[in-house]
Amino acid sequence: MCAHSWRALGVGRESDVGKGKAELRWGVEQRLEFIEFRLFWEGHVNRIDVMQQFGVSVNQASADLNRYLALAPDNMVYDKSARTYVRGNGFACYFREPDAAHYLSQLRLVAENVMDQEDCWIPERPPYASAPTPVRGVNPMTLRSVVGAIRRAEAIEVKYQSLSSPEPRRRWIAPHAIAFDGFRWHTRAFCLTDDCFKDFLLSRILEIRGSRESEISAIDDRDWHSEVTLEVGPHPDLSETQAKVIALDYGMRGGKAKIKVRRALLYYALRRLGLDTDPAARSPKDQQIVLLNQDQVRPHFPSVGSSSSPASQVLES
Repeated sequence: MCAHSWRALGVGRESDVGKGKAELRWGVEQRLEFIEFRLFWEGHVNRIDVMQQFGVSVNQASADLNRYLALAPDNMVYDKSARTYVRGNGFACYFREPDAAHYLSQLRLVAENVMDQEDCWIPERPPYASAPTPVRGVNPMTLRSVVGAIRRAEAIEVKYQSLSSPEPRRRWIAPHAIAFDGFRWHTRAFCLTDDCFKDFLLSRILEIRGSRESEISAIDDRDWHSEVTLEVGPHPDLSETQAKVIALDYGMRGGKAKIKVRRALLYYALRRLGLDTDPAARSPKDQQIVLLNQDQVRPHFPSVGSSSSPASQVLES
């Protein structure tokens, strides 16, 4: 939430007694943020919207609208003919800066059946489609065990199928984090067999047989706790117009964009951006971007900018 105090929201009054202070605060913030979301994206909001989204009474919805109006009087005005509040000319977000990713993520989550339509803040979703990706078979029991081991700082014995071995092998690992490479889910863990930190694909953990106390500290995973900054720019062989288009796509300023990534995930980031091999291997229109700070990145990933495949850099994936 923004720097404005909870007192400004009217929380803690005698009329609020019995609802649970922490719960009320979260509920008030959610409803006021919803009002702002609807105003920004839809241009209007009314009592029915708040009532249907949160299951509150007419009086509560009216109180929420009045509370928001008191906080941000320039953000909405009441349209008597439409019988709804509309976005004001002086609108400025009070709770959250406008975020396209927040809006688009709701479209994706509903379309992929991760979020119910009832939980989505977008009343009438525009038609949406995405390029299909294979469903990654992460067993929920496996995920629960891995997350539990992370929380309890335990090591677990897993039966893991890697590409380098024809048969699955049992090994003890001490997981400390979950990671997503844009395509697959991993756990970052210390491998007691190989005595180092590695990435293990959750979908390749076939069985978890036991657990025990672990003396491994996640702090020792320097690759996880270190960051590398990638500086990317338009491919130099693109025309001036094409380069401007690519700069817009990536939100570049001054001809480049900076992308921070954990060193442990550097391989996956480079591969996803198409920066893991020699940019001359593809046409400029296909490659689109190049890595501008190869000299700074190469010490962390020797294959950057070369024509050799870096697949051997991936650990136990």
